[in-house]
Amino acid sequence: MKYLIAGLGNIGEEYHGTRHNIGFAVLDALAERGKIPFRHERHAFVAEYKFKGRNFILIKPTTYMNLSGKAVQYWLQAEKIPLENLLVITDDIALPFGTIRIKGKGSDGGHNGLTSIQETLGTTGYARLRFGVGNDFPKGRQVEYVLGKWSKEQLDALPERLQKCGDAICAFGTIGLGLTMTQYNGK
Repeated sequence: MKYLIAGLGNIGEEYHGTRHNIGFAVLDALAERGKIPFRHERHAFVAEYKFKGRNFILIKPTTYMNLSGKAVQYWLQAEKIPLENLLVITDDIALPFGTIRIKGKGSDGGHNGLTSIQETLGTTGYARLRFGVGNDFPKGRQVEYVLGKWSKEQLDALPERLQKCGDAICAFGTIGLGLTMTQYNGK
């Protein structure tokens, strides 16, 4: 069975290590765990992670956040992956730092990457893993915050949280969405 795991972020050194690029960081950690490299292909950096007979196609879109849907749609079609086997990983300011929330569908919540995917695919019916980045920013400073670097405390806690996200991705492919939500939501 094949799964498409899309970690959202922006390409470019200025975005590396920012809260908004947590999707890239999650996939980088999973690829490191599997000792697999990413290669640059059409619309994304791509790696193939195998776990318990499942094939996870990991993509980090090179289309920038606002056009993430283009890469997701391309790779769903190119790999002939059904929509129910798509999991999108993104940051969420409505959740405390490190909190994981997995859902089978939902709104874009004002997230430009999810908006692009929703508009391109014509549906909100795809799974997403939202990673809490917190909301410790003054009014009107949201963009600076999500495009900012992690605090020292967050950086120290990040490896364990990335590991947990990798475990949730593997669970999504092996035990299904429902049990994965039960096991990982709010953790």
